[in-house]
Amino acid sequence: MFVKICGVTNEEDALVAVGMGADAVGFNFVPGSPRQISPRLARDIVRRLPGGIVTVGVFRNELPERVVQIMDGAGLRLAQLHGNETTADSRWIADRVPGLIKAFVAGDPNVERVRDYGASVLMLDGSEPGSGRVFDWRQLEGRDRGMRLLLAGGLRASNVAQAIEVVRPWGVDVASGVESEPGRKDVLAMREFVAAAKEAGALYEDSDEPTESGPEAPYDWRDD
Repeated sequence: MFVKICGVTNEEDALVAVGMGADAVGFNFVPGSPRQISPRLARDIVRRLPGGIVTVGVFRNELPERVVQIMDGAGLRLAQLHGNETTADSRWIADRVPGLIKAFVAGDPNVERVRDYGASVLMLDGSEPGSGRVFDWRQLEGRDRGMRLLLAGGLRASNVAQAIEVVRPWGVDVASGVESEPGRKDVLAMREFVAAAKEAGALYEDSDEPTESGPEAPYDWRDD
């Protein structure tokens, strides 16, 4: 089970997340967000992280050129587009970064066109991203998505196992569910979340499918 801790704003939280077993850390560049970080600070944090950690830049309706500029400058691995980006802009970005996560609100009909965006990972979130509110996971139950699904939206240690049981995602994403306050992570909450997600994910791994766990798996984005 791939676990991403998002909304990291400082080096200490990033290093603790990695130490607790997270596979990825996300940096939010959305103006006005309580978790917004500067590209320069993100770059400095990324340089101190272990090489096997996937680093993600989160953007919403940003100019494509600006997305690529920040990604390159900070040395990030994946761009996560969390707005109303067009397929053309998304594909332009996807051609210039190592990998692309395209996020949609659960129920958005554009989910069916996710490959048109050049995405290698599909993220599904609640109707108010970052609010910590869950959505009805049953609407995703049993659906064949044809690509890796990263589940977000109100996840925390107390409900992530249930979410994994219902949705069977490739990975899970958490921000507010492991915070002591917006933009500041809680060590115990991160530890409990990662442990619960990894334990639940291990129960539902299909032995007939290639494993997606481990530090090398996240780099095979273009093989989908």
